[in-house]
Amino acid sequence: MNIVKEGYKFIGAATVLAAAAYVFVSPYAAIVPGVLAAFFTFFFRNPKRIIPDDDTAIVSPADGKVMSVSDVEDDDFVKGRCKKVVIFLSVFNVHVNRSPMRGEIKLQQYTCGRFRPAYKNSVGFENERHMIGIDNGKMRITVTQIAGILARRIVSWVTLNDTLTRGELYGLIKFGSCTEVVVPDNVDITVKKGDKVVGGETIIGRIKK
Repeated sequence: MNIVKEGYKFIGAATVLAAAAYVFVSPYAAIVPGVLAAFFTFFFRNPKRIIPDDDTAIVSPADGKVMSVSDVEDDDFVKGRCKKVVIFLSVFNVHVNRSPMRGEIKLQQYTCGRFRPAYKNSVGFENERHMIGIDNGKMRITVTQIAGILARRIVSWVTLNDTLTRGELYGLIKFGSCTEVVVPDNVDITVKKGDKVVGGETIIGRIKK
C-alpha cells in the first residue's frame, strides 16, 4: 500500500507524539495519537488500481458514492449540452484523484470559497474548488475537486498543458470532499445515484460510437 507524500508529516507527527506520550507519560496516553497515526496512514493511502483498457471508457476520478447524475444545458469548456456526475467522498474513502480519460489539460481554475459539508447540493458553487479541463482532440471534459467541511486544502500535481493518461493520478483533497465530472452529451452515463464507485476502475460513462 503506497502512501502519498502529503501524508508523511501527519503520520510522522502523530507517531512522534504517540512515542513521546508512551515514554514520558504512560502507555494509555499514547492511545489517541497512535490511533491518529493509524487513521492518517489509512486516509493518505494510494492503492494500486487496474485501469480499463478501453478508449470509449470514462472512469471515475474518485472513490465514493454517486450523489447525483444530471443534465447541464451548457458548459463554457465542454460546450453544448452536457451531463454531470457528482461523487461524494467520506473520510473513509481513498482521496487521491485520477483522470477520467486520456488528454491534455487545457484549462485549470482555482476558486476560493466556503467550507460547507461536501454532500450539500450547492457546494459546487460555494465551496473552495479546483477545476481542470481535459481535451483529447475529439472531446472535452471537466473534473472539479471540491473542498468539504473538513477539507482545507486541495492539492494538484499537474498544470496547464500536462498530458494525462486514463486513470493517472493528478491530485488530492485532504479529508471529506466531493468531485464533479462534466462530460458531453455523446457520453452514455453508466452509473446512477447511490452507486459506489472506485477511482480509476469504475466506468462511469462510455463514449457513443
